Amino acid sequence: MSENLVIVESPAKARTIKKYLGKDFEVLASYGHVRDLVPKEGAVDPDNGFAMQYQPLEKSAKHVDAIARALKKSKALYLATDPDREGEAIAWHLLELLKEQGQLAGKTVHRVVFYEITKNAVREAVAQPRAVSLELVNAQQARRALDYLVGFNLSPLLWKKVRRGLSAGRVQSPALRMICEREAEIAAFKAQEYWSIDGEAEHSEQRFPVKLIEYRGEKTEQFSFVNETQAREVERTIKAAAGASEARAGQLQVLAIDKKQRRRNPAPPFTTSTLQQEAARKLGFNARRTMRLAQQLYEGVDIGTDGAVGLISYMRTDSVSLAAEAVSELRAVAAQLYGPQSVAEEVRVYKNKSKNAQEAHEAIRPTSAAITPTDIEGKIDADLHRLYTLIWKRAVACQMSHAVFDTVAVDLLAGEDGPKRHLLRANGSTLVTPGYIAVYQEGTDDLKGDDDDHVLPPMNVGDRVALNTLLAAQHFTEPPPRYSEASLVKALEEHGIGRPSTYATIISTLQDREYVEMDSRRFIPTDIGKIVNRFLTQYFHRYVEYSFTADMEDELDAVSRGEEDWKIPLRKFWKPFVEQVKSTDKNVTREQVAQARELGKDEKTGKPITVRMGRYGPFVQIGTKDDADKPRFAGLRPGQKMDLITLADALELFKLPRTLGSTADGAPIIANVGRFGPYIKYGAKYASMKVDDPYTVTLERALEIIRLKQEADANRIIADFTDAGIQVLNGRYGPYITDGKKNAKVPKERAPQSLTVEECRTLLEAAPARGARFGRRGAAAKPQAAPAAPATQEAAAPAATRRKRAAGNGAAAHPAAAARTPAARPTGARVAAARTANAQARSRASSLKAKSPARVLKSAAKRARVK
Repeated sequence: MSENLVIVESPAKARTIKKYLGKDFEVLASYGHVRDLVPKEGAVDPDNGFAMQYQPLEKSAKHVDAIARALKKSKALYLATDPDREGEAIAWHLLELLKEQGQLAGKTVHRVVFYEITKNAVREAVAQPRAVSLELVNAQQARRALDYLVGFNLSPLLWKKVRRGLSAGRVQSPALRMICEREAEIAAFKAQEYWSIDGEAEHSEQRFPVKLIEYRGEKTEQFSFVNETQAREVERTIKAAAGASEARAGQLQVLAIDKKQRRRNPAPPFTTSTLQQEAARKLGFNARRTMRLAQQLYEGVDIGTDGAVGLISYMRTDSVSLAAEAVSELRAVAAQLYGPQSVAEEVRVYKNKSKNAQEAHEAIRPTSAAITPTDIEGKIDADLHRLYTLIWKRAVACQMSHAVFDTVAVDLLAGEDGPKRHLLRANGSTLVTPGYIAVYQEGTDDLKGDDDDHVLPPMNVGDRVALNTLLAAQHFTEPPPRYSEASLVKALEEHGIGRPSTYATIISTLQDREYVEMDSRRFIPTDIGKIVNRFLTQYFHRYVEYSFTADMEDELDAVSRGEEDWKIPLRKFWKPFVEQVKSTDKNVTREQVAQARELGKDEKTGKPITVRMGRYGPFVQIGTKDDADKPRFAGLRPGQKMDLITLADALELFKLPRTLGSTADGAPIIANVGRFGPYIKYGAKYASMKVDDPYTVTLERALEIIRLKQEADANRIIADFTDAGIQVLNGRYGPYITDGKKNAKVPKERAPQSLTVEECRTLLEAAPARGARFGRRGAAAKPQAAPAAPATQEAAAPAATRRKRAAGNGAAAHPAAAARTPAARPTGARVAAARTANAQARSRASSLKAKSPARVLKSAAKRARVK
């Protein structure tokens, strides 16, 4: 066994490092975090100095055990987790677990960090170890405690005031606010009309665009002409001044020529934020995908040389600086591939704006610029190659010379010069020296056309230029664009919200919670996202302020630098926060949070029609809870938005349930929508509609749906012992026997249709009782005829109202909905009874020695012969 044990986070990283360190080192992976806060209230105790209760992660137990076994045979432990706060915390937690197990006695412990996985970097790191940094660990602990305190206090409040399953986070909530505020800007935006006067001129048989910049001696602005009457008047005036007519072109005179040379410098090498932005713009990758691929490139991929090779430096960083050795190699590669003249005269040095560059001292770059994208094309996954190409080009370009453009602006006079003159302008530019643009050019969000990107013919002052056309064009101002992944990450970084390792998590959390949805790769807040945002901004405004989150990040940075104790930001945060939580819980009602909006009055009853958010989603309601008659409810259709629904839309929703006719047996056929989607009800049975619209489905189509459902049910039933209440059914995993309470397997050697009722009873008796999952609601009340049937159209209504209606009108609510009401939650007595039933079933199975269904039947047959 090796004398030195090295711990990294991933097995891929372990394999790459192992070959660099040799036989004296064993390298194992922790597979990420090994310990976390206990998942219950009280894991962080503010009344006890913010004491934190940790527990080992079950998924990591076997990996920690393997590390402990290997450590027994080693003399030294090297903790080589990632070089950021998260990696430092993982190293510390593993160290604490090994201490508790008494595994560190007589062992030397080192912390090593490297920012690229290459032979030199790894060996240098091992040769220069340090101790675990408690400052970095404490900064991570403070962040984890803050996130826990926010989540475990705000999320239950959202469950109580809005609906279950929601969450609020210290960082995700400001991000949601950004998206919602942008959507509100778009909704409030009023388009303004304006007109531009553009034309086409010609000189030396070369055509080029011109635009009006001065009219009657006054400079033209965007809103100089705001209607067609003004614009047409200007158009006629300019044409007349230039002498243009339908038969011939007008004449312009070159009044002035302004030539300049413009330089454009390359962008700095990638940080985590800019990599995610560019990968979204150029490659169409979301943030999570970008980070997953970057992690693989960092940890090592096989490029067909000598096993896995780490191709890029550490990918979680907000630093833009580069090591001197890396800069030298980048410049040499650029000179070799693009010529010495393409390299900047002096080394380009990029400086950080952040006070703390996430403890990673370099930007993202190739570990060896000599490994070009062409060298590894076809040797690695296509997506990995595309991302590596992006990183390689950006890094090489950052040390190349600037691009040089010759720009020219030509002012053209229409008519006579003087205080009331009319001027048009032609702009052009020519790329003289491409410099870094030969390799890479940074993308932009919401790119607009460049009117200056034209090559103009040579002209001199006094030259005559033909005005071929002149047109007045109508335009309207546009609202600000919705956030894309790239622009959202950029905005988060600009506001100081989150850190490089959190951007992808923020975005995925917003999507997983269904607070936002994507349309044309842009974020749109959902109804529930808007409700949550309004709730937080109204009652917890301070904590979703951009400055609050950014200031907290600065404090955590100060903790990581050892400038502040980690409990100070927690104490500042906790007391006012928990008081606000208690006040909101006590004083704010669900009705206030639901953001009800009145749409109008019902013509038949005169009652108000409102739209609001319920426990199961948005719905419209006729009447109020104070009326003598119970209110009527209808859930919104897919695609309908609370903010946009009109009175006419709402009235359309109350056309359900629709009675379409009856079956051949006289059972009524009804189309409706429930919690699980649209369905057809025929008698006491249900058939789901996968593609049909309940508002337009015809009787003929409904009968077809019923026929298909009956055929599927008939094929599902192999044998039906009605008197005994036992069925043999075709299931997802093969045939089985059921009495509605227990399920039993069919012996493999038996044809299911050959089983007798007595054999079925014997097999069911030996089978364990169902209901081991005590969290299932109302299993006993589940309707046998329609086990997966949807709830009624009124399922979107508040739960209390539905329970009242079910009590007053037995058949009004669908059984599946009733079975899921809180009244059906398992009580202590029911849990105990279920456990007893399971124990009895196990006892009976043991007494029958039920090792298999076949053995059960053999034992029963033997007993019958003895009798």
